[in-house]
Amino acid sequence: MIIRANKGQVSYGESIGIMMLDTFTPFIPGDVGNATTYSFPVRYQRVEGLTFNRLLSKDPAVIDSMLDAGHNLVKEGVRAITGDCGYMGMFQREIAQELNVPVFMSSLLQLPFMSSMIGKDEKIGIICSHSNHFNEDLIDMLGIDIDLSRLRVRGLEDRENFVKAAHDEIGVLDPEVIEGEVVSAASELVQEHPDVKVFLLECSSLPPYSAAVQEATRLPVFDYITMINYVHSTVVQKRYHGFM
Repeated sequence: MIIRANKGQVSYGESIGIMMLDTFTPFIPGDVGNATTYSFPVRYQRVEGLTFNRLLSKDPAVIDSMLDAGHNLVKEGVRAITGDCGYMGMFQREIAQELNVPVFMSSLLQLPFMSSMIGKDEKIGIICSHSNHFNEDLIDMLGIDIDLSRLRVRGLEDRENFVKAAHDEIGVLDPEVIEGEVVSAASELVQEHPDVKVFLLECSSLPPYSAAVQEATRLPVFDYITMINYVHSTVVQKRYHGFM
């Protein structure tokens, strides 16, 4: 079989491209930004100047930088593109329209699937980075159809150690302490809303704590990594071998 090179591509075998915020935060295993999180190669591309605060400001000028990053990832051969912040979903439609590979910028894209898994009177618990910025506009920008009354949202903007690491970007974090903050937020949400039957951890820094949330709540937990693994399985299908 003849294999031909792609013009401009200098490396091969990276299925998922990940646009990264311009941040100063350590990414531990399980975080979207740590390559050892995955059982397959990924490729990272920093979006220059795209800080978390600038993203939350909904600055429309950032779309050009994001598209440049996306085009670079496509040129290097990735088969699908995601991001490292759920609020990147504000630009889901524009990026998906521009790039010629599947685009899934926010973990929130899993919400319709999750909603179909539970009863009509049951709820989805969402732990997000900053609840003040979780609103109907964000859902509309994602282009998904979800009844907001089915969501129970708890932000981490009042959790001191998470805020220092993820929002203030002090450059250090204590995973055990932050895990406790995330678990307490999830446990409080379930206590206040017993109808919550499944969780979504919105922030790309939260997957390291998904197992602990599940152990505390005994509920299914979706996060950024469940989404990335799922999309990877669709763009890199494998043949099955066994016996009958």
